[in-house]
This record gives sequence, structure tokens and C-alpha cells, in this order.
Amino acid sequence: MAPISTTKTGQPLDRQTLDSMLRRRLFYTPSFELYGGVSGLYDYGPPGCALQANIVDMWRKHFVLEEDMLEVDCTMLTPHEVLKTSGHVEKFADWMCKDPKTGEIFRADHLVEEVLEARLKGDKEARGLKVDREDDADAKKKKKKVKDIKALRLDDAVVKEYEEVLAKIDNYGGDELGSLIQKYNIKNPTTGGDLLSPVAFNLMFQTSIGPSGGMAGYLRPETAQGQFLTFQKLLEFNQQSMPFASASIGKSFRNEISPRAGLMRVREFLMAEIEHFVDPEGGKAHPRFDEVKDIELTLLNREVQLEGKTDVEKMSIGKAVSTGLVDNETLGYFLARIQLFLKKLGVDQSKVRFRQHMANEMAHYAADCWDAELLTSYGWVECVGCADRSAYDLTVHANRTGAPLVVRETRSEPLRIEEWQVDLNKKKFGPKFKKDGKAVEAAVEALTQEQRESLAAGLKKDGKIAIDVPGVGNGKVELEKDILEIVKRTRVENIREYTPNVIEPSFGIGRILYSLIEHVYWSRPGDEARGVLSFPPPVAPTKVLLVPLSTNPEFSKLVRRISHKLRGLGISNRIDDTSASIGKRYARNDELGTPLGVTADFQSLKDGSFTLRDRDTMKQVRASEEEIIAAIKSLSEGTETWEDVAKRLPEFLEQQVD
Repeated sequence: MAPISTTKTGQPLDRQTLDSMLRRRLFYTPSFELYGGVSGLYDYGPPGCALQANIVDMWRKHFVLEEDMLEVDCTMLTPHEVLKTSGHVEKFADWMCKDPKTGEIFRADHLVEEVLEARLKGDKEARGLKVDREDDADAKKKKKKVKDIKALRLDDAVVKEYEEVLAKIDNYGGDELGSLIQKYNIKNPTTGGDLLSPVAFNLMFQTSIGPSGGMAGYLRPETAQGQFLTFQKLLEFNQQSMPFASASIGKSFRNEISPRAGLMRVREFLMAEIEHFVDPEGGKAHPRFDEVKDIELTLLNREVQLEGKTDVEKMSIGKAVSTGLVDNETLGYFLARIQLFLKKLGVDQSKVRFRQHMANEMAHYAADCWDAELLTSYGWVECVGCADRSAYDLTVHANRTGAPLVVRETRSEPLRIEEWQVDLNKKKFGPKFKKDGKAVEAAVEALTQEQRESLAAGLKKDGKIAIDVPGVGNGKVELEKDILEIVKRTRVENIREYTPNVIEPSFGIGRILYSLIEHVYWSRPGDEARGVLSFPPPVAPTKVLLVPLSTNPEFSKLVRRISHKLRGLGISNRIDDTSASIGKRYARNDELGTPLGVTADFQSLKDGSFTLRDRDTMKQVRASEEEIIAAIKSLSEGTETWEDVAKRLPEFLEQQVD
């Protein structure tokens, strides 16, 4: 059963109240609402746009700038042939089941998960219920309610079985999900109707390119393929230097089967993806791994999940790599860097875990994969995937197009290779085999070194050999020593050619954004209606609220001057000069997550000093205009905390009102 998500103050999170606040303050709103809306499509309002932009900006600084990555912006329209080659046309699908009577469609794994979790919740309530012994007029009604709830009680063995199924839910294929639906008598939750067996549904949006419609295409389901297809140009731009990473931020599209989880499951979303190209011969080592090896991660490995459990283990990434739990240093390096990024954003570190993919859920290209999951009111939600894609993508695209998607490096020392080579006497070979010549020559070239060595001995002994050539004669072809020669020679290689492997961290920006909102949301003690979003200043949509205490024009001049100076420093701020009380003005900006507030009062007119308020503690300090602006700058950039500022600037306790 999914753990309960709580607010910063430890209270159960009321998602309905939070969602109402977010829509009221226009963080986001359903798209096309005037026309009834479309499920899985949302528009961001001003604070949502600013929050998303700040998350992306921090992502760029944390990864692209810090790791010296090569950023590209590739088209969202992708030809059919590209995604057929990559495997998406055949394999990019989820399992859906349909109610034949109503036509309603469900995603099979989510339906099984929701039904079993609901039954476990009912069991938990039933086990905690005390029998009502009152003899008042409502006793019969109460006893009936008790009886109804007690009917939800499950056997201990069933509870354990449900928990094991939920732990492995991501590992089930279509047939297994169908068996679970039958076994546990899962119906349409709305009507109770029977469901058809799960079938695969491809999640890509199909379209056509050009006015004739002759070129089939798709809206891209990920940003990765564009990066792989520009690999050779990026390698050249990087002066043939390896390893290197490309990065891309852009919209992707997935035609979700039944999106019912708000911003967590949408059909159009912003992704930030990295493709780190690495030499496989070096064991995928990372030169900066020592910097992160002591960072502890909360890990849920695949073996634990396959046992039907969700027990996690805290372990340094250095140990996880050295024991083989995490496949290699580069994969481990990025897992640690992902954790540091989420921490920098303000994500609650007690609500982060890294879950390893099980075999059946592993993407068709992946050698190892871990998801950074965040705990929300929707349960544990995948927000970042980090996969070792091996050499899959570059290999399949190279095979399909003939393009050399490889690295060519001059060897420090020439490599001497002893090998058996085949020499054909073309003057005699052509006339003998005529139209079958190409097939025979291909069969000869395909001989392994072991086969060539054995055939060389046979040729020397008997003067002829026989090889398999499907489709020619009876499938066997005889070759005499005057037609071919098999000789052992030493070949010298000065150039090494190889296909890089790829480590791919993939970030769902929208999911991170919503999870962060839940993690920083809380309400003032004794005033549950007064919501607060405790965004760290660097990520907050608006950094500063400027509040003039009076409508006097002199106050307006002061706050507008500060506003102008802050904007010149790139610090977002807004002025609230309405007639509402200071408390109300601050309260409505607490809902927007504004971390800092500057008040211009009557003392400001006298000596040019201002107060600076901290959103979370509601404490204030007072200082000169220059000192206040300097403090705001350091807080907004994350170089100082409120505790740092409060130590060096004098505390202020009461506003002067006249």
C-alpha cells in the first residue's frame, strides 16, 4: 500500500485543498476549459511558468554548464523510419483494457494498482475499527456501518499477496496483467462491468509530414533520437574528443491511455535529457566519480522487488558501484548528481528513492536503469530516469543508414593482430560461379577465424574445401586451392574504431515541478486555510514582495526605486500597494511562494532603511537600502541562507505606523 504523503509540518497532505489553491493562484489550469477541457492537457499561468523556467535554469547550470555539455534543440516532428529503427514503433506501448459495454478504457497496470491499494486501505480501516456498543436510536445504523466496513477485512495471506503484487507491478506484461485482473476479479470501478483482456497501445501521436501526406511521422516521445542522429557532428564539433555529453530541453508527447493524475500524467510535457557518450573499453569509468563516491542514496534494487518487497537500503554510491549493484561509475556519478540537483531545488530528501528497473520493465535498449522516484499524494512517482543505453541507438541507426556513427582514435601504440586472411583468385572465381559469385564470396568473407584456420589445414591436406552457401546448388560449394588461398598474416592497426555507449539521465520537468510543490507546501499553525509554499529563493517564481505601508506617493517612490534596482539585478519582484492589511498582503504572497518581503514604512522616509521579512519564520531584519538589496541578491542566488542574513543584520520587531 502506498505510503501517506505529508506536508512540511507532518500533517497529511490534502491534495484537493492544495489543487484548489494552485488553480486559484493560476499556477496551472486545464487547457481548453471553455470547451470542456481535454484530459492530460494543462496550461501554466504566470507563477507556474516562472517556476518551470527557474527549474530549467537551475538544471542548465547544474548539468550543462557544470559538466560542459553540448546543448542542442532538435525538431519535435520525427519521420516514421527513425522511430521504426529505434524500436519505438513496435515497442513504445502500454497495456490497456476496455469495458466492452461502456467503451471506457483503463491502463491495465494502473487499474490493478488502484484496486488492490483500495482493498488494502479498506482492510486497514476494518482492522482499526472498534465495535460500537451504544444503545441509542442510531445503534442499528452504526452496527450496519461496522458490518459493511468489516466486510472489507482481508485474510493475512491475501494482504501479503497484494503487497507482493504491488511491489512487482512494473514488471508485469500484458498476459500477466490479464491473469491478475481475472484472479482478483477486477472490474470497471465505475460500473462493475467486466473488462476485456489487456492489449498493447502505442503511445506515440501519429501525423503526416508535407501536403501530400506521403511521409508518415510522429510527435517525438522523447528528445533522445535527435541527439543520437547529430552524434557525428557533435563529435566533430568537440574536436573528436571523448567522452562528451549532449543535452536537450524540449517538449515531448505521449498519448496516455487514461491520464487521471493531474500534472503527473500528461500528454504534452517538458523533458530535459542528457546523452553522455563514453568509451566502453574503459569500463565506463568517470573522471569525477571520486567527488561523489561518498554521497548516500536510498536504493530499492530489483532483487528486493522481485521478492515482493519495497525495503530500501541507504548506501554510498561508491559502495553501490564497487559491489556491482549499480553497473558502472558513469551511471553512478549521474545518480549522485541527480540527487544533488533535487536537493538544490528544495525536494524533501526523505521523500526521494532510486528504484532499479526489473527485467520486464527495462526499456528495450537498456543495460541497467534506475528511476529517481519522489513520494507524493499519488504515491511514489518516477521523475527522473537514468539508463545505460549501451551502444543500441548508434548501432541501429548506423546499420539502417550506413552512416559511420563511430569514434576513430589514433592508437598510442600500433596494435598488431595475427589473423587468417582469404585471398580469392578473381580470374578463375568469376567464370566458375558466375551469377552465384556474390553469394559464395559473402559466405567466404563471413567465415570466422576458427573456421578459416580449420579450412586452411584442410586445403593444405586435400587441395580443396567445402563451405556452406545457402541457396546455391545443394547448399554446399567446393573450392580448390587454385581458386582461393587461406594465409595467416599480421595486420597492423594504427586507428581504433568503436561505437560509444550512452548513459542517459532523463528528467520529467513537470513531474519534478508538481512533486516540489507538494514537498514545500504547508499551512500556518491554527490557520489551515493559510497555505504556504516554501520554495527556496533561487527557484521561487517571484523572489520579493514590495509593500508600501501607506498610499502616500512618497512611499510609492521608495518601493518603485527598489523594484527598479532589483530588476536591474535580474531579481523578480512585485509591488502590492492595495489597501489590504500588511498581513493579508503577505499571506496571499505566501501562497505564491514568495520568500522575501520588503516593507517601506514611515521610518523609511526618515532614514532610508527598510525591513526585510522571511516567509517561513515571518521574522524581519532592518537595514539600509543597499544592505537590504545585497541580502536579497545573496539569498536569491543561494549563496546565503536567512540564518546567515539574520546574524549580520539587526532584528526588527514592530512596524512604525505613523
